[in-house]
Amino acid sequence: MSVRRGGPVRIADVAALAGVSTGTASKALNGLGQLRPETRERVRSAAEQLGFRPNALARALPSGRSYTVGLITTDSFGRFTIPIMMGAEDGLSAGQISVFLCDGREDSIREQHYLRTLLDRQVDGIIVTGRRRDARPPLAEGLPVPVVYAMTESSNPADCSVVPDDAHGGRIATTHLLDIGRTRIAHITGPERFLGARLRASSAEEVLAQAGLRLVGTGARFGEWSEAWGRQATAIVMRSAPDTDAIFCGSDQIARGATDALRELGRRVPDDVALIGYDNWEIFAATSRPALSTVDPNLSEVGRIAARHLLSAIDGAPVPGVHTVPGMLVIRASTGS
Repeated sequence: MSVRRGGPVRIADVAALAGVSTGTASKALNGLGQLRPETRERVRSAAEQLGFRPNALARALPSGRSYTVGLITTDSFGRFTIPIMMGAEDGLSAGQISVFLCDGREDSIREQHYLRTLLDRQVDGIIVTGRRRDARPPLAEGLPVPVVYAMTESSNPADCSVVPDDAHGGRIATTHLLDIGRTRIAHITGPERFLGARLRASSAEEVLAQAGLRLVGTGARFGEWSEAWGRQATAIVMRSAPDTDAIFCGSDQIARGATDALRELGRRVPDDVALIGYDNWEIFAATSRPALSTVDPNLSEVGRIAARHLLSAIDGAPVPGVHTVPGMLVIRASTGS
């Protein structure tokens, strides 16, 4: 077949090279119609050969979709949003969907502004994410597009929320410390008002109870997500229970502070005190000395699953409820690897 030379490649050029009508070529490239697989493949090969890039607006018109999704975050630091967004983009790329990122900055007025902006852009759906998994009010009621919550829960059980399994993370961290022979285990974590902190602490206590043990001292020590709190709490723990042989920290920042405190106290990690963190935040975990064992909450998988559920909802098959994603144990030198 002869193909027009010069200028941008058109759908008609693809159709001519593939030996089909323009309408058939359009259906093949947009996944529409009931075409034979070999016809679709022939059209796609022709498009690739010619370097044809379909116009997004033209692609959207026959389907009634914009092939765009909004992502509204309250995590201004990006620590949790970035891996979730990367996972979401992986989950959406098969459908060649673009993502608009909006930073709500924990400001409800700003969040509603972005909601209106995204609806004006006619996005097909919205993912809402943040820095903590605690339940939050729904973005709005009666929206014309589906919404999926990632890393945070909607207070409406009819909504779809995808969150890390903090209870599972607490269990695998504590079980690892028991497996390496530690029995005098302390737990230092963030603010008690955080659901994630409470779940990790309670699951650690449950694992120890099953082994006939309990956390040293008065139980979990709740404080702040900071190195300063890690140093302060570790000093308190070692003063009140000097035979402590392991510390499970609720974040890698806390664990980094605990490492410094133990060094100042002349305690070797992991020989005297084994240490495990949470988050697998490499700026803290991998560069600490020794490098920190930690729990990776698998945030990219949270993003991928949220994107998959959003696509399902866009196609008319929503998946309501809270869906948890288990984390993974990352073993490094602080527990003797």
